[in-house]
Amino acid sequence: MKASVYYENGGPEVLRYEDVPDPEPKAGQVLLRIAAVGVQGGDTLHRQVSPLASVPHIVGYQAAGTIAAVGAGVTSVKEGQRAVAFMSHGSHAELAAVAERDVYVVPDSLDPRLAAGIPVEFGTADDCLFEFGRLRAGETVLIQAAAGGVGLAAVQLAKQAGATVLGTASSDEKLDRLATFGLDHAINYKNADVVTRVKELTDGRGVDLVLDPVGGTTLEGSINALAYRGRISWVGQAGREATPPKIGPLMFKSATLNGVYFGGEMQFNPARTRALIEKLIARVAAGELTVVLDREFPLSEAADAHRYIESRAAFGRVLIIP
Repeated sequence: MKASVYYENGGPEVLRYEDVPDPEPKAGQVLLRIAAVGVQGGDTLHRQVSPLASVPHIVGYQAAGTIAAVGAGVTSVKEGQRAVAFMSHGSHAELAAVAERDVYVVPDSLDPRLAAGIPVEFGTADDCLFEFGRLRAGETVLIQAAAGGVGLAAVQLAKQAGATVLGTASSDEKLDRLATFGLDHAINYKNADVVTRVKELTDGRGVDLVLDPVGGTTLEGSINALAYRGRISWVGQAGREATPPKIGPLMFKSATLNGVYFGGEMQFNPARTRALIEKLIARVAAGELTVVLDREFPLSEAADAHRYIESRAAFGRVLIIP
């Protein structure tokens, strides 16, 4: 099969388009013929710094397609079904062998390109808002980096839950587009002070909940934007700042900071997260939620896909198509 592989950590230029042996599903595994790879920010981070599980190594942890074969003991899915899968690595390829527990059947009516943007994005957003963020109707939520995959999912989920949704992005164009998905108040962090604007929009009170995938000084701003006894779901360090954020001001607001890692929840609470992902897939298939697609790249141009994500120009999901 063809795959995008690398032999050492580094920038996008380390990715090479090569022939590698086809994987074979072991007992308890499913072989997925990949139709679309939902490229994650974590994929680029793994490429840069994470130890290689094999040499050559295939990065990537979410893809959708068709089940080509099943290993011994697999009973929940069958050959020929459409599915989306989560994996520790291996998505940037034509085929991937994935544990049965991490495979989710999707309706034949659902485009696999859309399915490739559901589990991590919508599952993470849902957990940040409701499982850990405890968001209720009538509350206010600030979504940092609202134009990303998780941010776009969170805007929709929060709005449909009856919250007032504030969101940040780097351009007015992105913010205007976000309004069509439920954003109530737009904040361009390039030309406005986020905390000042949040206070203006909330009559000085601050927001009940912040979803923050950026970390660093952005997280410090999220703390300052909170109302008394507010909550933060901290779900990433997209800012890649080396200096730890100062979180002391949380204490004076009796506020709560929760770290959220949906992959960990999938490992330790698989029954809950499976039910959640299946529900979210059904909502996307029914048209209640929208997976926003930005650009597609062929597998041979995976390096360009990674460069594009790292440029932070994307609005929604970036796909790789084998």
